[in-house]
Amino acid sequence: MTTPASAVELRGVSKSYGAVQAVRDLSLVVPEGSFTTLLGPSGCGKTTALRMVAGFIDPDRGDVLIGGKSQLGVPSFRRRAAMVFQDFALFPHMTVATNIGYGLRHRRMSAGVRSARVAEVLAFLQLEAQSGRHPHELSGGQQQRVALGRALAVRPEVLLMDEPLSNLDAKLRVRLRAELRSVQRELGLSTVHVTHDQEEALAISDQVAVMSEGAIRQVGPPRELYERPADRFVADVMGETNYLEPDAVEREGDATFVWLDGQRLVVRDATDGATAHAVLLVRPEWFSLTPCQGATLPVSYLGSEYRGASEFHSFRLPGGEPVGVESGPGSSLNMQAGAAASIHLGHGRALLTLR
Repeated sequence: MTTPASAVELRGVSKSYGAVQAVRDLSLVVPEGSFTTLLGPSGCGKTTALRMVAGFIDPDRGDVLIGGKSQLGVPSFRRRAAMVFQDFALFPHMTVATNIGYGLRHRRMSAGVRSARVAEVLAFLQLEAQSGRHPHELSGGQQQRVALGRALAVRPEVLLMDEPLSNLDAKLRVRLRAELRSVQRELGLSTVHVTHDQEEALAISDQVAVMSEGAIRQVGPPRELYERPADRFVADVMGETNYLEPDAVEREGDATFVWLDGQRLVVRDATDGATAHAVLLVRPEWFSLTPCQGATLPVSYLGSEYRGASEFHSFRLPGGEPVGVESGPGSSLNMQAGAAASIHLGHGRALLTLR
């Protein structure tokens, strides 16, 4: 199987601001045509890494490559990359068409070629009717598309996006993230995207790099990071998580078992044999409210939250640990707080991982 060429590669890059090390020895390969997301909490270094790719700042050490070529010393306007900013950074005195065509002025194109390129982008993003308007006359979604159009107009090899949806309301974010993914796929555009929203990262990424304190903790496809996180930090960043203390761990051939409340349960193993400091990771939706082959845990009921497409139920184990269980719609529990209940965990659902 042929390995895809890399569109962007960060090789051991580091960046400090005084005593603060924003990025440290970070290495990442962005495959050509992929949608790669840098995910992590505020201050983890993801935007600094993105700005080094864009050429807005230089690394203290390491190298940044685009299309296999080092970009050290190459100014941002000469790199084959374009950025969509968090606040869109549209020029308020310019029309939609002028904003989209702004980056073309530095490419030494004739007026006719620039006009044709702007018209092409307006049509592609369905903004023809708004071409003569100014940013303050547009909705948030339209402004986001103008910012995207300005980046696409220069026909970059790499599209860079710094939390482009964070200032929009929740419903619009969901719709526009689908539009972004659709545009990226249609153009086959290599994209590096920064966000702190794990749901957004799961929904639109080919690969996700989870960052913490300037370094990458784990990189891989979204499903892999969600179902087999490398550590507890990655698990928590990727979504809601329960942790259970196994009474004992056993291995028979390739199979791993844990004992929970006197019951033997088959689990997936991500410890590489180091079980002395292992913990059982269970996503809320991996539990069941109905009996199944596996383990049955006695709990006390605390309450429920209705979430539209699902319901989230809170319980407490006999030892006092809280446990969250997510189930499908219509699974309301007609119980009083403190009532005794049971939750169920099927064989192979839980992941044994390191603390």
